[in-house]
Amino acid sequence: MNYTLHQLQIFLKITQTKSITKAAQELHLTQPAVSIQLKNLQDQFNIPLTEVMGRQLYVTDFGAEIAIAAEKILGEVYAINYKTMAYKGQLSGRLKLSVVSTGKYVIPYFLSDFLKQHQGIELVLDVTNKARVIESLEKNEVDFSLVSVLPEKLVVESIELMQNKLYLVGSGREPQPVKANTYEVLETLPIIYREQGSGTRYTMERYISKHNLNVKKKMELTSNEAVKQAVVAGLGYSIMPLIGIKNELLNGELCIIPVKGLPLSSVWNMIWLKNKSFSPVAAAFLLHLQKEKTRIIADKFSWFEQFVASQNS
Repeated sequence: MNYTLHQLQIFLKITQTKSITKAAQELHLTQPAVSIQLKNLQDQFNIPLTEVMGRQLYVTDFGAEIAIAAEKILGEVYAINYKTMAYKGQLSGRLKLSVVSTGKYVIPYFLSDFLKQHQGIELVLDVTNKARVIESLEKNEVDFSLVSVLPEKLVVESIELMQNKLYLVGSGREPQPVKANTYEVLETLPIIYREQGSGTRYTMERYISKHNLNVKKKMELTSNEAVKQAVVAGLGYSIMPLIGIKNELLNGELCIIPVKGLPLSSVWNMIWLKNKSFSPVAAAFLLHLQKEKTRIIADKFSWFEQFVASQNS
């Protein structure tokens, strides 16, 4: 047997995502590179690790056993690395976060200085929709989760990071842009939705339901970036978080449409299970957030605060 740690890492990610494409994305590798490493690992066994039926990849029973062994092996390797760093007096270990998809515009700035100060920390960051974020927290798979809508059925503690504002936006390329209107304008526009389980969709649907609006759903897309590009292309309108559309607003690719009752407001919260026992790394990160969040917001998000203030004036 000549399999490598790299092959085991890739195979484990494939078993977790049930997809070569998704595994490649999460590992920041190309799809062909992941496929080659899977084949090289498979060539060392005469029993299939995976099988493809239709367009869906399935892990065989034997593959599932190998994945369990791979996870244990990789865990031991990480432990060796962490113990070595700890022996040198460095804070080391894994910091595991799950973040709602629009949170990817926020979380890097709250992590950057912390990770630079502690080179021995390995970050495991899952960017996904709200439903999956809450699921990973409930299963205690992560240390913290970043959400803009607090879970209703989970007992958590939290620290507020910064405000989240959602506006109705349309393409800045439209020859006759929609003017300021009351909320009934949403009934006249083709609206682009995020997928079920998205925090943005949840907030948008609450607004629509509150005002008993009959909104035409033009399409449903599974990421904020996809929605943004569809709106830029003139395929419809959507209620989107300001945090993710800064460049498009500055470039004139998107425009905000003033509507009564907007923007919708929520707060980015870092949450964790109540009574959770923190690792030294997780405890240090929470302390970092408590001490540095005000400075980070002032340094990195002053444009956000200024924009919101200008819209309210």
